[in-house]
Amino acid sequence: QLIHDLKNANPQARIHVKLVSEVGVGTVAAGVSKAHADVVLISGHDGGTGASPLTSLKHAGGPWELGLAETQQTLLLNGLRDRIVVQTDGQLKTGRDVVIAALLGAEEFGFATAPLVVSGCVMMRVCHLDTCPVGIATQNPTLRDRFSGKAEYVVNFFRFIAEEVRELLAELGFRSIEEAVGHAEALDVTRAVNHWKAQGLDLAPLFHVPELPEGAVRHQLIAQDHGLEKALDNELIKLAADALAADSATDAQPVRAQVKVRNINRTVGTMLGHEVTKKFGGAGLPDDTIDITFTGSAGQSFGAFLPRGVTLRLEGDANDYVGKGLSGGRVIVRPDRGADHLAEYSTIAGNTIAYGATGGELFLRGRTGERFCVRNSGATVVSEGVGDHGCEYMTGGHAVVLGETGRNFAAGMSGGVAYVIDLDRDNVNVGNLDAIEALSDDDRKWLHDVVRRHAEETGSTVAEKLLADWDASVERFSKIIPSTYKAVLAAKDAAERAGLSETEITEKMMEAATNG
Repeated sequence: QLIHDLKNANPQARIHVKLVSEVGVGTVAAGVSKAHADVVLISGHDGGTGASPLTSLKHAGGPWELGLAETQQTLLLNGLRDRIVVQTDGQLKTGRDVVIAALLGAEEFGFATAPLVVSGCVMMRVCHLDTCPVGIATQNPTLRDRFSGKAEYVVNFFRFIAEEVRELLAELGFRSIEEAVGHAEALDVTRAVNHWKAQGLDLAPLFHVPELPEGAVRHQLIAQDHGLEKALDNELIKLAADALAADSATDAQPVRAQVKVRNINRTVGTMLGHEVTKKFGGAGLPDDTIDITFTGSAGQSFGAFLPRGVTLRLEGDANDYVGKGLSGGRVIVRPDRGADHLAEYSTIAGNTIAYGATGGELFLRGRTGERFCVRNSGATVVSEGVGDHGCEYMTGGHAVVLGETGRNFAAGMSGGVAYVIDLDRDNVNVGNLDAIEALSDDDRKWLHDVVRRHAEETGSTVAEKLLADWDASVERFSKIIPSTYKAVLAAKDAAERAGLSETEITEKMMEAATNG
């Protein structure tokens, strides 16, 4: 599903899936190929990710050579090798590494640690702390001034890599990397290394090349069929032609349409959003320029990655991932107007709603499943009840719950604000119990506006009852805001009122985040 979503978000992009080299990775790679990924990356255990815990660096995964050999052989045996590109990485440093990887089956090669070192990295392994002393992995302006790398250094490094690759290919009798891919029979074990740990070690399975039928190839030859020509979005793009034909966002003609949707229609609206972003950039269009009403039951990822200017209304219900990666658009889901059930007690959408959303609005008249607003970082989302693990890992935006919450609410929540009615503290993750507080006057005003709009957009009887006696209703709400996030917002507000520059404001926010 994720592969399909990403391909819809950018049909021209190659979709990569990264797999850790380990026993059985070949079987997983075969599944990745069947799921229509364009590239599979086999990553070795000794990669240099600077934010990784030491235990992961020492004990996660295996050598890329083992995983790569297994992947190549499995893909060949299952007739899948010609439809997917195989990459590898994990401390590739020399042209010899590249040629060995090619002979084992890779046609693309990832370099990260070596070019970073060439650029000045001293491998302090604090990439995730914003304290990189050489100014590579940091947003701190003072530290960034210490960066001494140049693009020419990296270019020179890869020139030497390419030179060594050419020399080794010539020695082996290959004219190109493509010719060398998969010819593991050209490899052998170095007997000069006589170590007691190597006694009894048989590397022959790495060098095995499956018998191939006539005409079979050892590298990617054909493109994956993602089935995008069957997508409902092709119809939506035609309906929105007047808006998409505008020379600028302000000149775009409003579009209104009604479309039937079925649960076989996945990722509805995403290709349309791609066309909007491609034409008008990240700012999108004015709100509600393209406003489409759907009736029926939507498939997974309804409204995924929707940009500003596109509004999708659904009268019916939806599956998982509604509003995934929402990027400024608006999604409204309400029951069919002829439904005879009580919406507040019924599930209107599935699990993982607004996953990774960065902006926009999502109004849901009814309950949703588990992992509501996971990794939300900017959207405003309203639901009338959520399952377990709501607002998990949330970093920004707003979540409003007008009903019950499941257990483990706000686990790992480091930012954003959640407003929950009749909150059961036993359902809140213990790590954020101290983040619960009463609403301020500004909170009450903001929440009233959101609940009012929820009622207008969805016809919610729950919202209407709350608004009918708002002074009493608002007292039932609790606010959850992580303390560090609250400190950062306060620092930003104070810096802006003091008239500081953008750089100074950023520094003040970083200080607040560090000091908590």
